[in-house]
Parts: sequence; structure tokens; C-alpha cells
Amino acid sequence: MSAIRVLIVDDSAVVRQVLTELLREDAGVEVLAAVADPLFAMQRMKAHWPDVIVLDVEMPRMDGITFLRKIMSERPTPVIICSTLTESGAATTLEALSAGAVSIITKPKAGLKGFLGESAAELSAAIRAAARANLNNLGRRGLAKAPAAPLASRSNHAASPAAEGSVAQASDRPRVPAKHSADVILAPAGERAMSRTTERVVALGTSTGGTQALQDVLASLPNVCPGLVIVQHMPPQFTAAFAKRLDSLCQIEVREARDRDRVAPGCALIAPGGRHLLLQRSGAQYYVEVRDGPPVNRHCPSVDVLFRSVARAAGRNALGVIMTGMGDDGARGLKEMRDAGAGTIAQDEASCVVFGMPKEAIRMQAAERVLPLEALPEAILTA
Repeated sequence: MSAIRVLIVDDSAVVRQVLTELLREDAGVEVLAAVADPLFAMQRMKAHWPDVIVLDVEMPRMDGITFLRKIMSERPTPVIICSTLTESGAATTLEALSAGAVSIITKPKAGLKGFLGESAAELSAAIRAAARANLNNLGRRGLAKAPAAPLASRSNHAASPAAEGSVAQASDRPRVPAKHSADVILAPAGERAMSRTTERVVALGTSTGGTQALQDVLASLPNVCPGLVIVQHMPPQFTAAFAKRLDSLCQIEVREARDRDRVAPGCALIAPGGRHLLLQRSGAQYYVEVRDGPPVNRHCPSVDVLFRSVARAAGRNALGVIMTGMGDDGARGLKEMRDAGAGTIAQDEASCVVFGMPKEAIRMQAAERVLPLEALPEAILTA
């Protein structure tokens, strides 16, 4: 099977070296080149167009955002942003996601080699997901409206997203750390469905492709909608900027969740990166708990943790929606919500950027309904 061809664009020689070494240990990935800036990348891409680009956003001669917009206007290609864990880096990275990037890899200012080494499995998984991404479903609101100057001539070796199964076999893949279930955070819900309350709760879970999908859904909701609790797989320091950006675009209030925030109509609470979000009930009202804990399904925050807590606290007073994303985080939690009497929805394959999470939920019969992205706002309003 052909390997996924990757181009690394980063002005840090250390990052280029470490990423190249890590990816060369993965038989399913071929590093075409590792270059210092987009102008060097353009020269390389004249001969060989990559399947996936790993791109820094802050570089000399041409910044990563400008390069990304040129790529997406000429020849859309999956791009993973390699961003520093800083407040300014978060804002720039969100701009890149809006412009069509698929996902984020973070890098600290210090201890870079060790950090990236520990993230090798996640990096390989992100590249595989990016190679399978349906770029037609990435929002184009941030893209340049006028055609950009051509980056490079097409090579005869045309890029095509790698199909499921067209990468290395499992034995060739890097080892990954133990995969915890939601049991490490809280016990499963009981069998008895919760009594009806006057308030409804909508829980959304998403990952790759979710930043634009959430924007599309939340921006379509009026301020009389049910209260929402959301997990978007995103690193620490990025979720606050993400929530702030959504708040500026939506009629409803959107903000990063704080411990004991009330879940109120017309408000969406987004789990902080690096911490789990749980729903709790006090009488007829709901509030959130923001809790430290180990990753679940290798994610913190985890959709499974949120959905299980919603099954426990709200039962049939809730609606669960699992959206675009790689992996299976959230599928089991959605099944627990359905078993507790909640309504459950999976986003359909045609509108997903990556169909991993909804696909697993559908396979487990966790979703009562399968709906396209554009139908989700109405489903939320009638929950």
C-alpha cells in the first residue's frame, strides 16, 4: 500500500528534524521534505505534491496563513497546523482552522524534542485522519475570494486522500499509550431514566473538522435555544480563544466553561482544553463541573466523559449529538445516553470532514437518528 506523503514546513530546524525522525519510524508515512518556509515548500511542490502538509504559522518571508489560503484556493490539500502553546499562537491557529486547516499539533517553547516524542502516536493518527479528510466539508468562509497566484504546476503524481485501509498495517504503526475509558472519571449511569425537568440540555461532541462544524451549528441558533455543553478536542489555551471567536459570531452566548457554571438557555459552554467537562444536577437545574483527570480515549476533555455525565444527570431530558472527528471518543457515551432515555443524533458521513466518531456511534446503535450538518440546528431547537 502506498504511504501517505507528508511535507513539513517549519522555520525551526529542531522541529523539522524531530518530526522527520518520528515520521520515518512510521511505515505508513513518507516524508517528502522538511523545509524552512513556504517559498521553499513551493519549489518542492512543483515536483511532488504531498498528501498532507504539516505547517507552522509563524515563519519568515511568508506566514503560514497566507500559504494556507493559497493552497486551499489552488489545490485543496489536508493541512495540519503546528502551533506554539501561547495565547497569540491560539488566535493565529484558529484563523488557520477557519481558512481550511484540518487539525492542530501543539509544540511548547521548551522541552520540544521530548514533547513531540511523547506525541508520536497522536501525530501519526492526525496525519492519517487528515489524509482521509473530506475537504469539501471544511468551511470556506476564511478563504480568499479572489483566485490566488498559482503555487506550483501539477505533477503527474496527483494527490488523493488516502482511503481507509490504504496505509500501513497495524503491526507497522507506532505503539500508543493505554486507552482509558470513562470509568477512570465517573461510574456509568444507572438504569433508571431521570424524571422530567423543565429544562433541556443538549450535549455536543466533536473533533477533527469540528471547529467549523460547531460554528455552522451555533451561528444558526437563536438565543432561545436549550442550554448546550460541548466538548471539542482542542489543546489547552486554545478553547478560550475558540469560545470567544464563536461568541462574536453567534446570537447565543458562547464561552469556555468554568466550574459550577449553570447550564442556561441561550448559552453554550465549551470544555476547557486539558480538563474534563461533566454535567451535574441540582433540583431541576443543571450546572457543570470542570475536573482534572487522565485522558479518556486519549483525549482530555473527552466526549465519552461528558456524554456519560449527561446520561447520569439528565437522562431523557437531554439530547446528545456526535459530530465529525477521528477515532471513537463519544460513541459509548452516546449509547449510554440513549439507554438512559435521551435523544441521540450522529452527523452523517456526507457532511463530515472525518466520519470516525459518528461512524462508530452508528455501528454501536447509539444514534437514534443520522442527520446532515445543516439539519442539526433544527434538531437542537426541537429537543
